[in-house]
Amino acid sequence: MSEKNYSYKDLVALLNRYAKAYYVDDDPIVTDSEYDRLYRQLEIMEQADPTIISPDSPTRRVGGQALSAFASVTHRVPLLSLGDIFSVSELNDFNERICDFTHEEKVEYCAEPKLDGLAVSLIYENGLLVKAATRGDGRVGEDITENAKTIKAIPLRLSGENVPSYLDVRGEVFMPRDGFEKWNERARQNGGKVFANPRNAAAGSLRQLDSKITAKRPLTFNAYYIGECSNELPDTQYDRLMSVKGWGIPVNPLIKKVYGIKGLSDFYNDILQKRPGLNYDIDGVVLKVNSIPVQEDMGFTARTPRWAIAYKFPPEEEITRLLDVEFQVGRTGAVTPVARLDPVYVGGATVSNATLHNEDEIRRLNLMIGDYVIVRRAGDVIPQVAGVVLERREKDKVKPIVFPTECPECGSLIERVKGEAVARCSGGLVCPAQLRESVLHFVSRNAMDIEGFGDRIVEQLVLSGKVKSIADLYSLGENDLASLVLDDGSPERKPRLLGMITAKKLKAAIEKSRTIALNRFIYALGIREVGESTALTLATHFETLNDIMRASVEDLMKLPDIGVVVANHIYDFFKEPHNLDIIERLVPSADIPLFSAGLTLLPCAQASVQTAQSMPLMGQTYVLTGTLSIMDRNKAKNLLQSLGAKVSGSVSKKTYAVIAGADPGSKLVKAQELGVKVMTEDDFIALLKEHGLSEA
Repeated sequence: MSEKNYSYKDLVALLNRYAKAYYVDDDPIVTDSEYDRLYRQLEIMEQADPTIISPDSPTRRVGGQALSAFASVTHRVPLLSLGDIFSVSELNDFNERICDFTHEEKVEYCAEPKLDGLAVSLIYENGLLVKAATRGDGRVGEDITENAKTIKAIPLRLSGENVPSYLDVRGEVFMPRDGFEKWNERARQNGGKVFANPRNAAAGSLRQLDSKITAKRPLTFNAYYIGECSNELPDTQYDRLMSVKGWGIPVNPLIKKVYGIKGLSDFYNDILQKRPGLNYDIDGVVLKVNSIPVQEDMGFTARTPRWAIAYKFPPEEEITRLLDVEFQVGRTGAVTPVARLDPVYVGGATVSNATLHNEDEIRRLNLMIGDYVIVRRAGDVIPQVAGVVLERREKDKVKPIVFPTECPECGSLIERVKGEAVARCSGGLVCPAQLRESVLHFVSRNAMDIEGFGDRIVEQLVLSGKVKSIADLYSLGENDLASLVLDDGSPERKPRLLGMITAKKLKAAIEKSRTIALNRFIYALGIREVGESTALTLATHFETLNDIMRASVEDLMKLPDIGVVVANHIYDFFKEPHNLDIIERLVPSADIPLFSAGLTLLPCAQASVQTAQSMPLMGQTYVLTGTLSIMDRNKAKNLLQSLGAKVSGSVSKKTYAVIAGADPGSKLVKAQELGVKVMTEDDFIALLKEHGLSEA
């Protein structure tokens, strides 16, 4: 997108309006990356001609003014912001300035992730929390004491040894990603406020006039600097933070000491790599000279310290234009609107599509085709449209989004069940999209594990009529597969035959899948809300397919993690005649043993007699994080489950142990925070051997 040229006066006014929306109203109207670009443009103007600098230029102050609804708090030591850099050359310039000042070739730094939340100051007197304030304009902030007291990570009383009589500690209040997602999901269901991102959620939550509202929000806190302290403190930034930690105030576990330009670069790249796996948003790293005497000698500019810098990551939010909206149909018939975007580079990748979730989300966003939108892509999360830039809407160039009443794939009526946000195609497996997605799920690795069936092959099997249900896979001959017409993947999409070599491999994979564990078969059927864990629970408890099929809703609800909704989905699935027909075609029964695919369903590894000897890990929950060198996570998960363990995707107080491989993410951090046992890969291998299992 082309850059717009602003006059100096207009640019100052524009940035001040953006700053008010961001800092005061907690309702940003532009992305951070767009603000940074415009701010840099303003800096260049002022550097070229200092005589034009206006007293209200955003370069003259930090953040926004305090809200009149809160009492004002004057910071005894200014709570200033950091200067930003965006490139390797700027990092080299920063390091060279420090080296020139210290006359050292390799300077020691304290490096930490740059948390994306709200900066606050916490004041402790005689060990008690007496005041909490926002940054405000850096010198005067807002009194948020009662709200800060609701955050469990902030101690109301300091602990440990040599507690100071006075302490002003600065840090970041932020909302973890899992809490943010859960909050927004509840808000969508209940018609509440949906936040655009965790930063806005933290700011909006912390600056509530009613602290009872704040108390309901999943906020946390990490300290990163001591503004003032009555005690004699260590003379390095890192050791001071360790002192803070010793008094019971949390600091980020990824903080470390690094040396020289290589240490700075390695830390930046390491945190950038860890970023997708963290349970909180970061937008860069903060690099500080570790020596406090050097910090004091270097001092500050009008708005930033000279001894620290924020090295920003590629933005996770960008502005682009919504070109169109298409509607995709999934395995369960869910009709999902997908935004087609003017391609934009965000979060380390070029994004041209983004999810819009459902019709309610489109209405909530007040979204129209042709709008400029804020696209968010955090790590491996599917890109989503987080907001609309309404002030850039051109009324003569936008049009409303019309949600279809008929399925775009099969023409069947689209229905929406009362109380559900999702609209669904009523066509069932008559709908080619639902059939295609059902087949892809059935053959997937964690289901029947039929290798080689990719999207294009499955799509052509469905379109050609060779596969009309998942049971038809077992009727396919080598000639059926070899004669399948595909395109060659080129832009011209020239047709080609699949061929006999590939057909033989696919047929062999189909034959291999005829013997499968019961839990994997249940998962492969694609019952709504039944994932791998629930399928395992069913197979473990009931032991045979017939027992599962005969279970009542009440029987199902007695099982762990199965509520009334899931129980009804399972019960209804096995009462649907079409589903029963498919199962009869897959699994031999006493009535029609000759006309099925002849699948053999093995008892689940957990379906044996559950004694302390055969199921030694029964009742224990494990979490896997990082990369294991000797096996993939699926194999590790299966081995743990074979010993009776439950394997979860998230860490909680109920977790027995976290098994950490190389480059562990936020799950390890969470385990350390909760005091959960952490096992290395060697510990895991020893555990397997102790119970007679091999990692091979």
